[in-house]
Amino acid sequence: MQNSDANENASNRHASAFVLINMAMTADGKVATESRSVSSFGSKHDLNHLYELRATADAIVCGARTIEETGATLGNGPNRHRLARLRRGLSEFPVRVIVSGSGSISPDAKIWQHNFSPIITLVGGKISPDRRDCLGAMSTDVWVSSGAEVDFPTMFSRLSREYGVRRILCEGGAAVNDALLRAGLVDELHLTICPFLFGGVGAPTIADGIGFPTLASAARFSLASVRRRQNELFLRYEAVRAASGELSSLR
Repeated sequence: MQNSDANENASNRHASAFVLINMAMTADGKVATESRSVSSFGSKHDLNHLYELRATADAIVCGARTIEETGATLGNGPNRHRLARLRRGLSEFPVRVIVSGSGSISPDAKIWQHNFSPIITLVGGKISPDRRDCLGAMSTDVWVSSGAEVDFPTMFSRLSREYGVRRILCEGGAAVNDALLRAGLVDELHLTICPFLFGGVGAPTIADGIGFPTLASAARFSLASVRRRQNELFLRYEAVRAASGELSSLR
């Protein structure tokens, strides 16, 4: 996502769906080790929370690298979560959205081996024709942004129009989260705080990338709920917005 003004992007957000981010992180704010050798460390309670959130979403968004590293298929998990979707009047499975700005996701990624729901791949405008054709052979569709980076406001609006998506769950990675936050698209943030410390100056956090240059321009959230399960804390934050719907800045 290009470093455009967040308020300008936020003004177009009402054409899109409700967006929430869900991430597990260590007590020092890391989502993986510096070497990426450990990227899954939450408990069974955290995993169940992930599936519970998926059961509320029309679409799940995830970055290509995260999908490759975790072997994610973006499915429902245990059958009770599929039934919960149906009770809510949702489709049996969510639309799956892969973010791969350069189109470099591996054809061997596990997600391609499971065809239970559409897979939309979002790429930047500089993708080569050959790579786009390769992705097109595996994806339900490939959506190309006009600029070099993925245009999330436009793509999310398109999800709403073409697939009836009203609620989007984003599961990382850090660069995707950063782009969504800077675009002013995130309505809710779910964080599981796990009892580990990874350290490492290069270890990813929940939002890496361009970021915000000042405290006043930072994405702002209000703590809505706290829940403890054994050694983990489950936090839910709601975006703080001005009456106009634009992101509110700190004074």
